[in-house]
Amino acid sequence: MANSYQRNKTASTEMDVLRRSARKSRMERIKNEHIKEIMGVKGKPDIIERKRLHWCGQAKRMPEERIPKLIMEWIPRERRKRGRPRKTWMEGVQAVMTARNLEPDQWRNREEWSLVSGRRRQLLKNPDGWMDWGGEWMDGWII
Repeated sequence: MANSYQRNKTASTEMDVLRRSARKSRMERIKNEHIKEIMGVKGKPDIIERKRLHWCGQAKRMPEERIPKLIMEWIPRERRKRGRPRKTWMEGVQAVMTARNLEPDQWRNREEWSLVSGRRRQLLKNPDGWMDWGGEWMDGWII
């Protein structure tokens, strides 16, 4: 987990790149949200949250003796040293799950977890029985 200084530095660098790509100056006083809207960019926190949820689902489905699962479920006995994050990784995942209204045991069903954690688009059933992405096909690309 990055500290607040690192997050702020990353966010400001990202906005600088987006602003330059949109050919907008800070002198024009355009809000960051509008720049992101112009460039069609989703926020980094959303991407990080999705990846955390995906990995959490994978680790929870692992057998009990696997090291990644043991590490994820391990709780340290002592207080954390100065400079370490106060929240554990799992507390961050639980906060994301409550924000997205996910249930604690939803990770058991892999397909459902992929859909709710945002890892995959939802497939729609057509009346003829074929699966469809829900988008239009154009030269092999989904729009």
